[in-house]
Amino acid sequence: MPHIPLSDTESIPVLSFREAMETVSETAYDREKWLYVPDAYDEYRYILGTRGNRPLICIGINPSTARPDALDNTLKSVERIALANGYDSFLMMNVYAQRATDPNHMEKAENEFLHRENLEAFRYVLSLAGDTPAVWAAWGTIVKARPYLIDCMLDFVRIGEEHNAAWFTAGARSKNGGHPHHPLYLRKDASLDPFDPHPYIAGLRENNRK
Repeated sequence: MPHIPLSDTESIPVLSFREAMETVSETAYDREKWLYVPDAYDEYRYILGTRGNRPLICIGINPSTARPDALDNTLKSVERIALANGYDSFLMMNVYAQRATDPNHMEKAENEFLHRENLEAFRYVLSLAGDTPAVWAAWGTIVKARPYLIDCMLDFVRIGEEHNAAWFTAGARSKNGGHPHHPLYLRKDASLDPFDPHPYIAGLRENNRK
């Protein structure tokens, strides 16, 4: 079933990342295999992934319905491509943490608290991935769905730099704007290509000035 947000996230209780990390629900799944924050299905999700020694961190635009042992097609593709490129696990993050199967159902205004805590989750994930974390930019053209998403994405790039992240893309980037390819519909053995986000960001800013 698709996930249509019940309301804006300002209108519901939202745990901080640290609170979400410390809260253990009755949801049944193998917690030694999965990292899932919050620990139960909710209107938002900070992290979903598998535990390992060499994770690939994937940055999408926003979470849909995926959860442990019930990955959607996008997350199945992320996991396949991570393993095909030599990583032993994947950690899925998103530019914005509100669940919505259709990004056009995302809230119209950014919840600054939710975004700030999502960045805390990203810092935590980067800390799990060694001295040079591998980060796959995979937000697609959907980054244009809401005005605040590009600013949120820029924060991810900034924090990635603080942690010496190595950025990658997979598949062809969009002709209009050079946006990184979304994971869906990629070949299961698609290779990861080095990605310098700075020319991409400069292009976005230039287009905004026109």
